Amino acid sequence: MGSKRNIFEEVSGSETKVSNSEIKTGIIEQSEHISDRRHVRSWLICLFILLVFMILVGGLTRLTDSGLSITEWKPILGALPPISEQAWDTEFEKYKLIPEYRLQNSGMSLSEFKVIYWWEWGHRQLGRIIGLVWLVGFSWFLLSKKIPNGWTIRLLLLGILGGFQGAIGWWMVSSGLSENMLDVASYRLATHLGLAFIILGFILWYIFMMSLSEAEILARQRTRDQSIFGKSTGLMHFVFLQILIGALVAGIDAGRNYVDWPLMAGGFLPPDLFALEPVWRNFFEDDGLVQFMHRMSGYILFLFGIFVWYNARKSGNFKIRQAFNVVILFMFLQMLIGIITVMYSAPWHIAIFHQFGAIVLWYVVMRARFLAAYPPQQSIN
Repeated sequence: MGSKRNIFEEVSGSETKVSNSEIKTGIIEQSEHISDRRHVRSWLICLFILLVFMILVGGLTRLTDSGLSITEWKPILGALPPISEQAWDTEFEKYKLIPEYRLQNSGMSLSEFKVIYWWEWGHRQLGRIIGLVWLVGFSWFLLSKKIPNGWTIRLLLLGILGGFQGAIGWWMVSSGLSENMLDVASYRLATHLGLAFIILGFILWYIFMMSLSEAEILARQRTRDQSIFGKSTGLMHFVFLQILIGALVAGIDAGRNYVDWPLMAGGFLPPDLFALEPVWRNFFEDDGLVQFMHRMSGYILFLFGIFVWYNARKSGNFKIRQAFNVVILFMFLQMLIGIITVMYSAPWHIAIFHQFGAIVLWYVVMRARFLAAYPPQQSIN
């Protein structure tokens, strides 16, 4: 047996060096890991900002009736706009063949056509830029092995959804090129906008997750308020449904009719309900019924929001209570803007502000839900 060692005896220098080396290596690895999460988060924030612009430009494209000005889908060659007068004449002649020109814009000049063309071209170009930013960023993080563990599939999903969104966009536009169609099909517009908000939701959630370390996520998850988290999940789904119904309103310009409030044409229900056949068409194409649906779902959503907010007030976490205070505030403002939009027959500057309000509401609901899922620590005074 070796001789006993004094508990106060100093260890050898070699042992000390090994220990310090191991500690330093761990610190370096942890620092690099945190740095990777910050870089990915910054990239996701860029995608989020670009997507917000994409949604708003898409809304202005619709409000200016520009969405059908480009009648072909050319994902690569379409990035180049017409340059010569002959090229502009060719694009204009293609537009003259669709129902929108014949039934609504007959006699439009080439200069007027260029205005709506640039709106649609800009919308599509933004989509290409978003795709390029995703591709370059994802490829660089993947090849340099900077993607945190377990995140490769999640970040790849964003690119897949983005590509699918481009295909959905053309599926939407093609519906407006059919005979006797002045606009795109409202349900296809709702699908297109709905997928944009789904992608926006994924990006937001990933940004929130990347703002925390893995250790913080695990620690916070242990204190999750399951009741508030479940109710906020229901609220998120309800807000999404309201956005879809709002897209149906926008798709048939239903917000420009029935400008009285709280009644509709002097009554609770709009006149001539279910006049279209088959009956299901009324839920997508009758402007009175579609606006009525949007109004009623908005009222119910606000009441449900009050219910969730009231329950969140019981939380012992100040940050959670504060987040749901912001949610109920923006729900009220968004409802107020919606009423004003209808009463002024949906002018473009108010209508696009209402659409921006939907984006803000989506953000604050997602943030409140995240805080309910991962409550931040707070000091006890």
